[in-house]
Amino acid sequence: MLISTRGRYALRFLIDLAENQGNTYIPMKDISDRQEVSPKYAERLMSVLSKNHFVEAQHGKGGGYRLSRDPGEYKVSEVLRVMDEELAPVACLTCKPEGCHRASDCRTLPMWQKLDGMITDFLDGITVADLMHGNATL
Repeated sequence: MLISTRGRYALRFLIDLAENQGNTYIPMKDISDRQEVSPKYAERLMSVLSKNHFVEAQHGKGGGYRLSRDPGEYKVSEVLRVMDEELAPVACLTCKPEGCHRASDCRTLPMWQKLDGMITDFLDGITVADLMHGNATL
C-alpha cells in the first residue's frame, strides 16, 4: 500500500478548509497557495471531493469551497478511498468479488487479512479534526 499524492493532498485540503472555515467559501487560490499546489491540480482534486459531497463548491464572485460537514465526521480512510486509493496491503485482497483461486490453500492470507484489518481500523480511528489538532493516534 502506497498512499498517492492525490490522497495526501486531499487530506491537506480538507485540513486547510477545516482550519479556515467560517460562514464563507474559501477561494481555490487561497487553498492552493497555502498548500503550495498548482491551482489546476488542486481544482481537479477538489472536483472529486465535491462530487463525493466532502466539500461544497460555489462558483463566481465570492465562490470557493467549504466543508460539507464537521471535520470530526471525516475519517481518513474514507478520504483516501474516495481519491481511488486502495488500502489493502496486497493485491489479492482487492479482488473480493471474484476472490483468489488460491485462497483456500494460501498460508499467508490470514496474515494479510489481519494486516488489512489493522490498517483499516487505524485509519478509521483518525479524523480530519484529529489531524487539524495534531491528535492523530500513533
